[in-house]
Amino acid sequence: MAHGPEEILLAEPRGFCAGVDRAIDIVERALAKFGRPIYVRHEIVHNTFVVNDLKSKGAIFIEDLAEVPPGATLVFSAHGVSKAVEREAEQRGFRIFDATCPLVTKVHVEVAKLAKEGYEFVMIGHKGHPEVEGTMGQLDHGIHLVEDVADVAGVQPSQTEKLAVVTQTTLSVDDAAEITAAVRARFPKIREPKQQDICYATQNRQDAVKLLSRVVDVVIVVGSPTSSNSNRLAELARKLGVPAYMVDSPSELQADWLEGRQRVGVTAGASAPEILVQEVIERVKALGAVSIRKMDGIQETVKFPLPKGLKTDFSPL
Repeated sequence: MAHGPEEILLAEPRGFCAGVDRAIDIVERALAKFGRPIYVRHEIVHNTFVVNDLKSKGAIFIEDLAEVPPGATLVFSAHGVSKAVEREAEQRGFRIFDATCPLVTKVHVEVAKLAKEGYEFVMIGHKGHPEVEGTMGQLDHGIHLVEDVADVAGVQPSQTEKLAVVTQTTLSVDDAAEITAAVRARFPKIREPKQQDICYATQNRQDAVKLLSRVVDVVIVVGSPTSSNSNRLAELARKLGVPAYMVDSPSELQADWLEGRQRVGVTAGASAPEILVQEVIERVKALGAVSIRKMDGIQETVKFPLPKGLKTDFSPL
């Protein structure tokens, strides 16, 4: 007879990153300062629990700025927005707070700077992801999206002397390196960022899953289906030969995933709150696990400043 789990190993680091902490803080402070409702363009971060919690506090999530009444307070999500959305929001006269992750903003600034010097861009990312739409929307033209190595052959820039590569910040580090190598092989003169665009938190969580996958029998990733970085964590564990499942809430965890698996690895995407991780741990304990061990890992100390107008000393909701 197959036995249930005995031990839980927790990846370190996991869960919220500095950009997500800042984005949620911006919405909560705006609600505390200006009262409900606060409008947010797109999900502030890709996590169902976080979005529902902010909805209950008075946030209204929209995709189309036409849904926002004149004079309202609007927050841009952590993924960033295109220049067209920025211009429309200003024209409509909203009070705007930009919760774009500073590491995404860094990519936007680089694109704007190099575009002035006549550069075109190859962007590595997932079509339709809001971060990709925001970055590509920094320019009217001249950004060529590639999702995989096969796409590289189809890129047709108008010139190859001034070409630069940028990356979605939440990709698989290994996949991005493979695609970048293909881009470099096709365009040997391409300019690469001084520091990789993939953010520190994405890198750290993927490194932690690599360590975790060596010593567990199954990996549970806490994260929403729309979360790019959470999906990459599950994919990475599977690539390393370990079964991996993503759950948006503890109720989604199925007992048969853990049958015959003594050691259960648990991690969380950068937009998944620790409260969900703890609830998943309780569910695994209910299925038989008796001990919990935290893996050694990098302690993250990054903090990002809040926008002007929200730095006052009061407690968010």
